[in-house]
Amino acid sequence: MSAPASHEPAALLAKWWATYTAVDEDDDMLSADSRLAITAPFEQSWPGRAPSREAVMSADQLAAEYAEVFLSDQPQSRLGLVAAASGAEALTTAGWSGPANYDNDTAKFSAIVGDWENRFGARVVAVGFSTLHLSVAAPPTTEEDALLVAAEHFAFCPDNIWQGRRPYTLAAYAERLTGVHNWDFWWD
Repeated sequence: MSAPASHEPAALLAKWWATYTAVDEDDDMLSADSRLAITAPFEQSWPGRAPSREAVMSADQLAAEYAEVFLSDQPQSRLGLVAAASGAEALTTAGWSGPANYDNDTAKFSAIVGDWENRFGARVVAVGFSTLHLSVAAPPTTEEDALLVAAEHFAFCPDNIWQGRRPYTLAAYAERLTGVHNWDFWWD
């Protein structure tokens, strides 16, 4: 496993976007039009990262509040302490392998979560075998910003859209992100 600092989040997201939006007519269960409709309005064109937002509340306080809610909903959860400078770095330090079906180098995912810590006041609240739960102090508030954040989420974890709530589109997913202070990811 590499180190999170050795990865550029914008480059990783762009690379993953290109991979997950590629159309392979010979090996795809969806038609090219159906595949591109999932990521409309961007289709195969990486739109770039969403702009940073000013936090509307303390990121650490919000994380503590979300952790309480998470624990009340998931009482079987256990506390894990990791000697790391941030939650993003803790993912790599602990050897978390949630997205192993997509990439075995957790440091790449840590680099992106670290970028979200800086841009959106995200904090790692919980991890599971194939899940990641973040609190977000500065979520998108406009449709345009939510679409860009949704594009980042698709590049980071395409299963959120491919296997999430219907309809399975970037636009529908973006609607569910506007003003929401927690982001949950699940890799199949």
